[in-house]
Amino acid sequence: MSALTATRIPSSAAGFTPRITQELAARSAALCYADLPEDVRLRVRQCLLDWIGVTLAGACEPLVHMLAEEAREQGGHAQATVVGHAMATSTRQAALINGAASHALDYDDVNMACTGHPSVVLIPALLALAESRGVSGRDFITAFAAGYETMCLLGLATGEAQYAKGFHTTATLGTIGAAAACARLLQLDADDTATAFGIASTMAAGLKSMFGTMCKPLHAGRASADGLQAAQLAARGFTSCADAIECPQGFMATHGGNAALETAAPDGGWHLRHNLFKFHAACYGTHAAIEAARRLRLQHALRPDDVRRVTVRVGAASEGVCNIAEPRTGLEAKFSLRHTVAMALAGVDTAGLDSFSDDAVRAPDVVALRERVTVELAPQCPGLTRGEVVIETHTGAMLRQRHDSGRPAKDLHEQQQRLEDKFRRLVEPVLDASEGDALIDLVARLDTLTDLSPLAGMLARRACARLL
Repeated sequence: MSALTATRIPSSAAGFTPRITQELAARSAALCYADLPEDVRLRVRQCLLDWIGVTLAGACEPLVHMLAEEAREQGGHAQATVVGHAMATSTRQAALINGAASHALDYDDVNMACTGHPSVVLIPALLALAESRGVSGRDFITAFAAGYETMCLLGLATGEAQYAKGFHTTATLGTIGAAAACARLLQLDADDTATAFGIASTMAAGLKSMFGTMCKPLHAGRASADGLQAAQLAARGFTSCADAIECPQGFMATHGGNAALETAAPDGGWHLRHNLFKFHAACYGTHAAIEAARRLRLQHALRPDDVRRVTVRVGAASEGVCNIAEPRTGLEAKFSLRHTVAMALAGVDTAGLDSFSDDAVRAPDVVALRERVTVELAPQCPGLTRGEVVIETHTGAMLRQRHDSGRPAKDLHEQQQRLEDKFRRLVEPVLDASEGDALIDLVARLDTLTDLSPLAGMLARRACARLL
C-alpha cells in the first residue's frame, strides 16, 4: 500500500453503513485459481473463444479502422497487439481498440445481473496487460473471473436504477469490472484494489442514447482502457476515495443504486454460471421475440403473405434499448424489435452478419413485413429477456408464442459445439480453416499456457487485409 493516502470522512460516519467498495475489493483480491470449479473455468474459456470470434470479425468494421488509424497517428510504445491489424500499440490503446472491435457487431455475450456485456470490457484489458507483462493462462482465468464476478455483484447491488436513468452499464459497471480484473492480474492487495475501484468509479460513463451508433462499442473500449489504467495507477500509489462506490456523491449516489452486497449473491455460487451467449447478431433484448417469431414461422409453415398483423409484447425496459421503430442502418436494425421480428418471420438468417448490412435493412420484403409489426410495452414484465409474439393471419387464425432468453445453457458440451460453429462462421472471411482450428485448440489449452504470447501472436496477424 502506498504511503500516500486520501484523507476523508468514512462513509459510515456520514450514515452510509454498507462497505461495498472494501468488500468487493477484498473478494476480488483473494480469489485464486484453485477456488474456481472446473465448469467455471470452462465457461471462462468459452467466453474467451466467443470474444476472439466476434473481435476478429468486428476488427474489420469502419469504426475500428478509425480507432486504429488514430492510434497510429498518435504513436506510442508497442506493448500490446491490436487484433486483426498486424500492429502493436500501448496497452491503453490496445484495450480501447480491441474492446470497441469486440462490441462492434453487438454479437458478444451478456449477463443480466449487470444488464451488460462482461467479456468485451474484461478481456481486452487483460490481454493487453498479460502480453506486456507475461502471465500464465491460469492467472488470466483467475483475473477474468474476479472481474466478471465483481461486475455482476455490483450490478445486482445497484439494481436497475442505473440502467433506467440512461447509463450504459457495460460502460459504467464495466469500468470497475475491468479494474478488478487488472488489479487481480497485477496481484494488488485489497486496499490497492479498492483504490483502483475509486479511480475507475470517477471515470465510469456511457449513455444508452448512443445505442445504434459507433459510440456504443466505443463504450466497451473506453471501459476496458479506463479500468486497465485505474489498476495501473493504483499499483503506482495513485490515491482515490476508499469508499467511492457507496460514499455520498459517489458512484451509486450519482449513477443509481442503494442496495448492499447481501442482495447480490448469485444462484449456484458464481455469476459466470449465468453467462448468456448470443446466437443472433443483434441486441440481446431482441432475442426472445426473434425466437418466438421463428418458432411460429416453423411450426405453422408461415409465409410473409400469410401474416396480417404481428404484436410483440416485451418489458418496458426495451424502450430506449432495442425499440428503434424505423432503422436506417444495419447497426440500428440490431436494436429494432420490429425489424428483427420481421427478419425472423421472413426467414432471414438473424445469425448472419450480412443480414444486418445497410442494404439488407432496406430489403423491400422485410420492410413491408415490418410495417405489420407493432411493439407493446408491458410495465409488469421485468427485464429484457422475455417476449411474446402474437400473429394474426389473413385466415383469421391467432398464433401465440412466448420465449425467455435469460436461461443459461445446462449442457456445456452442446454449448461448446454451438460456440465453435459460431466461431468458425465468424472467422471464415478472415482466417483459413486451419488457423481457426488452431485458435480453438489454443483456447482449450489455456490453463496449461505459461504465457499468452502464442495467442497474441495468432491475433496479431493482419486478418482484415483479406477484406480490404
